Amino acid sequence: MRAIVAHAAKDLRIEEVEAPALGPEDIRVRIAFGGICGSDLHYYNHGGFGAVRLREPMILGHEIAGVVEAVGRECRRVRVGERVAVSPNVPCNRCRYCLEGLQNQCLDVRFYGSAMRFPHIQGAFRESLVCLESQAHRVPDDVSLAEAAMAEPLAVALHATRRSGSLMGRRVLVSGCGPIGALVVMAARRAGAAEIVATDIADGALGFAARVGADRVINVAREPAALSAYAADKGTFDALFEASGAEAALRAGIEVVRPRGVLMQLGLGGDMTVPINLITFKELDLRGTFRFHEEFALALEYMGKGLIDVKPIITATAPLDKAVDAFELAGDRSRSMKVQIAF
Repeated sequence: MRAIVAHAAKDLRIEEVEAPALGPEDIRVRIAFGGICGSDLHYYNHGGFGAVRLREPMILGHEIAGVVEAVGRECRRVRVGERVAVSPNVPCNRCRYCLEGLQNQCLDVRFYGSAMRFPHIQGAFRESLVCLESQAHRVPDDVSLAEAAMAEPLAVALHATRRSGSLMGRRVLVSGCGPIGALVVMAARRAGAAEIVATDIADGALGFAARVGADRVINVAREPAALSAYAADKGTFDALFEASGAEAALRAGIEVVRPRGVLMQLGLGGDMTVPINLITFKELDLRGTFRFHEEFALALEYMGKGLIDVKPIITATAPLDKAVDAFELAGDRSRSMKVQIAF
């Protein structure tokens, strides 16, 4: 079968790879769609991010959905022919954090398309994937497989809004309006936020944020003083969702979040230096949010019930043999939001 394999920065190849054997608790899924994530782009453009580097060829991809082709002899929940979205997060379910219900903090987690471990955890951008039955979640009837492939990034946004506490009637600032930031806008609105302001340095990304529910969008590169109006009386916003990974964005957010507000850090841009005295004086809560677990199923449920519509986020679909073009397009924020590959 064919797969999309990263060898080094700007060295992406479509290669034949061996199909693994089907174990008793495994299923085989014919992949239909896969979404290109920011981490995939880091591997493609830079060969990794931070200290995480490609040390061997690695199949990319972790936002996937498809149709079940075969099931192992001990599988009881999933049937051949069913449409499923596959969670890329495989916790051990034995370590102390898994047993506490914190599977996203698993000490022995395996996450598709990750070079954090060596040998690397191979990804899911392949024509056929063998995975555990427990990773598969049925796709609701009214949800397309392209939409179902958005369950993973939507789960990230839902986990972040859950970590922030109640947003009912709150004023929210979202910094960074890539796919995750745009999905946070939708998740925050679903959670009851009364006002959502979104910032970015790209008009294209801000246009998507406005389309999916932001009340106001601000290009902080063109209007650097526009956000400062929200700093009056020690700050306006109850919560900041920082999705860009930029230190300047977090610093700006700290200035405009009200005392005892919450700072949610989603973006992974490297180490930051923050004004800790201001965080202390304003009694702000700085919280990390990492991946997801039970929110994956919730993302599909929300889509199935029409509570969150991810279709506006999907801006382009390319065939497998045009994978390099798809990655180039996904990296152009002026032309795309979420680019998917059709397998």
